[in-house]
Amino acid sequence: MNVRSKSVGNHLVDIHEVLHEEEEDKEENSNISTMDDKPDTRFNRPTKNREIKRPPRKFSRQVSLETGFSVLNCETSKDKNERKVLGRSGKSFGGFGVNGTTGLEARNKGDFSMFRTKSTIARQTSKIPLRKESGIDLQNNNVKGGLDDHVNKSVPAGRYFDALRGPELDQVKDSEDILLPKDEKWPFLLRFPIGCFGICLGLSSQAILWRSLALSPATKFLHVPLFINFVVWLLAVGVLVAVFITYIFKCALYFEAIKREYFHPVRVNFFCAPWIVCMFLAIGAPPKTAPGLIHPAIWCVFMAPIFFLNLKIYGQWLSGGKRRLCKVANPSSHLSVIGNFVGAILAAKVGWKEPGKFLWSIGFAHYLVVFVTLYQRLPTSEALPKELHPVYSMFIATPAAASLAWGAIYDEFDGLARTCYFISLFLYLSLVVRPNFFTGFRFSVAWWSYTFPMTTVSIATIKYAEEVPSFITKGLALALSFMSTTMVCILFVSTLLHAFVWKTLFPNDLAIAITKKRYSKDKKPLMRRWTKQSPLSFVTSIGKHNSGDKECASDEEK
Repeated sequence: MNVRSKSVGNHLVDIHEVLHEEEEDKEENSNISTMDDKPDTRFNRPTKNREIKRPPRKFSRQVSLETGFSVLNCETSKDKNERKVLGRSGKSFGGFGVNGTTGLEARNKGDFSMFRTKSTIARQTSKIPLRKESGIDLQNNNVKGGLDDHVNKSVPAGRYFDALRGPELDQVKDSEDILLPKDEKWPFLLRFPIGCFGICLGLSSQAILWRSLALSPATKFLHVPLFINFVVWLLAVGVLVAVFITYIFKCALYFEAIKREYFHPVRVNFFCAPWIVCMFLAIGAPPKTAPGLIHPAIWCVFMAPIFFLNLKIYGQWLSGGKRRLCKVANPSSHLSVIGNFVGAILAAKVGWKEPGKFLWSIGFAHYLVVFVTLYQRLPTSEALPKELHPVYSMFIATPAAASLAWGAIYDEFDGLARTCYFISLFLYLSLVVRPNFFTGFRFSVAWWSYTFPMTTVSIATIKYAEEVPSFITKGLALALSFMSTTMVCILFVSTLLHAFVWKTLFPNDLAIAITKKRYSKDKKPLMRRWTKQSPLSFVTSIGKHNSGDKECASDEEK
């Protein structure tokens, strides 16, 4: 009996332990257990089925000051003050993450995959959840899909002007946030901008200048050897090949960044620069390299991309809504106009006069519109920031290129060519007499904007000295040529030092990482408005569950 009692006692202890484990699991079904402990008074008074209500669910929300995204918490917490804090990183666009972290914290540090080149199939499969039974996985996939859509969609042109500042709208304002980390050095290709083709513009135009100095009758007294033209031309070709190959690698690996640059209101004009450089090299080739006429196929290959870009850009200027000329006009807009004049010069070199006249008329018509728009500053009626002053020299290049194109087409530097030349000369003098206008800001690739216009005016002055030979015209041609060559040499040495010695030439290209919309830091968005704008579908469903008309499906599962 004692043995049996002990066994029974042990058995009772085992049952008690099982009951204790069940009590520990009551936290998952706290609502049901609470209702069972209360006395049953359903038969004492008539009640309706709707009187039995589930306890209200706690709903809290936090809004990230950088991104405007909220962290939703529908779970019941023991501690009323316990909340999941949304981290403020200031590094990138955040969202929902794993285990209550933001999208930024969920990403590994140094992960720039959002700007990598992706195929259409990869984009579609990246949004498919790996585990459908896990709500967290569904959230993460929705977040990544939302981030990819946020990156892949084009940014409005006005957004660039609102969020950026600097010499080429390449610096983010303090009140803005970006998609990539600011305190981390990005990959080299992401830091390599399309504006680097401005270096090639300066060197290739110098090849034309030294060819003119060596062959022009107005500067024959200088006895300039053609060897200098050959060395400068080889240097320009080498730099163009290096920059072109680097940018091709960027297109192959970070095509999403290329798209951001294409939609940039300033940098879109630099997509004409590679082809302008190629035409410059064809025009300024040494006589031994191109003794006769240039083959027309070369003109067709180099001019075709510029022509199609003109159709795109000029069409947006005319009827592009946010991208019409009065909204996006900036001094870099002259690059898309200069391409027509350079193409007209090359057309005259290959013997096609009529296509040259066609291109000249298109370029001159749009130059007048751009010139008037920039003078009036229709977009803001305010002066450009100080860092944007180097691109003011683009005002000089367009009329000088127009005068050279007219002289090449009609084989005479007549009245119209001289009119365009005098306009460029006056603009040149109006900028030279204001040296403080171009000082007080750090060195960047944008400084190469000085070289190409100065060289173009120098070449036009040499042509004018041929038509009007005198001591003044020859002296002016010599002075302008010396100034442009000195500027190119100084900038070339500075570029080498900043690129290879100090390694400060290519900082993080913040312009490509801005968000599509601005999220205010001072005022949190309303929940109703936020749920309409949110790309995450499950946030809308959570809002509906907490409205009182519908009940949460998660409570029914519990």
